[in-house]
Amino acid sequence: MRIVVLTGAGISAESGVPTFRDADGLWEGHRVEDVATPEAFRRDPVTVQRFYDERRRAVAGVAPNAAHRALARLEQRLGDDLLVVTQNIDDLHEQAGSRRVVHMHGRLDTALCESCGERLGIAHDLADDATCRACGVTALRPDVVWFGELPYELDRIDLELAACDRFVAIGTSGAVYPAAGFVLTAASFGASTLELNLVESDVSLLFDEVRHGLASMLVPAWVDEVLAAVG
Repeated sequence: MRIVVLTGAGISAESGVPTFRDADGLWEGHRVEDVATPEAFRRDPVTVQRFYDERRRAVAGVAPNAAHRALARLEQRLGDDLLVVTQNIDDLHEQAGSRRVVHMHGRLDTALCESCGERLGIAHDLADDATCRACGVTALRPDVVWFGELPYELDRIDLELAACDRFVAIGTSGAVYPAAGFVLTAASFGASTLELNLVESDVSLLFDEVRHGLASMLVPAWVDEVLAAVG
């Protein structure tokens, strides 16, 4: 059985990871246009760097929860037959032990060099030092996919969706594309589809089955079902 799992903010919220978008549409008190677009970075790089430096500090020390750990347990059994595609930019899947993870929207703990294109692990504030270790140019930016930019590894994701037997979305709003359309892609190739979410998403009606509740409860229960089925 080949499974593709898509995870969103809902799986990390129970670990205490703050979501960027507030109820009024602002990102931690900032307009999206001011901190999450290439134009904003060109216009005011210091503000943008500080915004993501603060986010990086906010998730430091946050631990994975039962949902992350359950997916890592599932990978131990399925190996290459499981792929986790996450919209989250934290590293909680990796902390839990998952290794087959695609961060389609980038990561807070890496930086992207606009000069040489390298993606580098970082542990410091980019507002203080944006020098690339690979090429020596001061050209590092947050390795986060901003509005107007293409997510990472879409070709690989499409291939995995076409080949999977089951597609599961966990803690996603169904409001952000292209991820919101993954259920249609998987279903078009014959995969069964399942949504695990706290509340109904924008695309719940597209899934074969929907379960509501906390990810820390739903995901371990679902993983136990899969492991029992595969023996």
